[in-house]
Amino acid sequence: MKVIQLHQNEKRLIKKAMKKDRKAQQSLYETYSPKMLSVCRMYVKDLQFAEDVMLKGFMKVFVNLSSYKAEGSFEGWIRRIMVREAIDFLRSQKKVQFSEELENDSALASENSFGSVEEVDFLQQKIDELPEGYKAVFMLYAVEGYKHQEIAKMLNISEGTSKSQLSKARKLLQQKVEPHRKENHGGR
Repeated sequence: MKVIQLHQNEKRLIKKAMKKDRKAQQSLYETYSPKMLSVCRMYVKDLQFAEDVMLKGFMKVFVNLSSYKAEGSFEGWIRRIMVREAIDFLRSQKKVQFSEELENDSALASENSFGSVEEVDFLQQKIDELPEGYKAVFMLYAVEGYKHQEIAKMLNISEGTSKSQLSKARKLLQQKVEPHRKENHGGR
């Protein structure tokens, strides 16, 4: 079966990469770098900085490869490293600011009618326009699936601040997206 073959090849590549085999490391990089650049880009607006974050992330991947326990997916393990690297980058740039006040959440409409590439690009642009603190919490919660407790620990903020940032991000996104949705979907 092809799936088993791919999985075995990945295991073999990981073992070789642990032994500092440059070809194996290059192969793993080529396999995962497009997806990981996309992950970094979700957090970091500027493509060049996102590429730098990804490269630093891959350096950490290869330095810490021996700590990968083959529990869960290798891609997921790499993704966690990339997310943490992106958050560290945002912190170092002093671009992540959080406000403590909690607002009532009128959640983002659950009907997602974004399907085309243009609509996805539009939504990514609107997410990029969020203040960095809002964006970081929104991405960690809505895209990565972290819980508020995990986000709070990761960003060194309170759970309440995480919830507040998510609420504000959703509200702001809704304000930015609603006119576009009405215009393109006949007022739905």
